[in-house]
Amino acid sequence: MAHKKGVGSSRNGRDSNPKMRGVKVYGGQHVVPGNIIVRQCGTRIRPGMNVGLGRDYTIYALVEGTVKFQPYSRTQKMVSVIPVEQAGESAIAD
Repeated sequence: MAHKKGVGSSRNGRDSNPKMRGVKVYGGQHVVPGNIIVRQCGTRIRPGMNVGLGRDYTIYALVEGTVKFQPYSRTQKMVSVIPVEQAGESAIAD
């Protein structure tokens, strides 16, 4: 009896762990400084006002406020955080 594994089974069995990427906080939701808004590969979503860009392209909030997504180009979006003070003033102005 041969004791060699078949070609397929010996080459299978390796997979990377999940990276849990995606949008974590959606438009209109409240964030505090340090909250992660988006985890992504590359800058599919660009950082706007009051957000930071991590070394692994994670976008996070720098101030407390409301998340706002807007178009950047045909294929990309931009995310910003509208500070609490400005959000309150714009509601009064309307």
